[in-house]
Amino acid sequence: MKLASLVERYWHAFEQKYADTITPSMRNAINAVLACRTEHYGQMKLACPQCQSQAQHYHRCGHRSCPSCQHYYTGQWLDRQTQKLLPVEYYMATFTVPRQLRALTWHHQQKLYSLLFECAISTLKSFGLNEVTLGGDLGLTAVLHTHSRQLVFHPHVHIIIPGGCFLRLKGQWKKQRGKYLFNEMNLANVFRARLLVAIVKAGFYLPKNLPKQWVVHCKHVGKGLSALKYICTGG
Repeated sequence: MKLASLVERYWHAFEQKYADTITPSMRNAINAVLACRTEHYGQMKLACPQCQSQAQHYHRCGHRSCPSCQHYYTGQWLDRQTQKLLPVEYYMATFTVPRQLRALTWHHQQKLYSLLFECAISTLKSFGLNEVTLGGDLGLTAVLHTHSRQLVFHPHVHIIIPGGCFLRLKGQWKKQRGKYLFNEMNLANVFRARLLVAIVKAGFYLPKNLPKQWVVHCKHVGKGLSALKYICTGG
């Protein structure tokens, strides 16, 4: 059964029960899914001059929450990223927003997601420049996941990192040795400090019960393709 069919069947009851928590972005997503491949987005007419046959196809909505569209676009994205993979070992770092900040993130998603990206990426780049075994510019591919596999609001960023760095002054690539990149606890401490400062500078108030230790994972993932597929499936 398609998502649009489920929405059509249960949307009225869902809206009555959760009207106070449905955001404008959710309504836009629902409207896009319902109107996908309908006259709402126009159509394309095809004709064969030889056999005189004709056909018409309605356009996609293109919304990131539409399963039909995103299956197609995800495949395209994965093909592009696969072509960029280097012949080196890869790592994946995951930066997670703690539970105590999720309410703030929920109500200010665009701004908080931007800060999450900025602080996670700047933390990794700082470690890449300062690390004795590297000392250069890291290459990064970052993807935001807003929910867990159980569809619980759980914003986190997966960042795929090739095992090495670019030495800008020498114009050379320096390969990472071994299968260890950065200390997870050190990453978490720096990320925590940077994100909290960024949130305050953006004009938001911090909750008082923030944990002192946050969660950041950084693990070896082989040649990179498995990690790319993982983040495409909502890991």
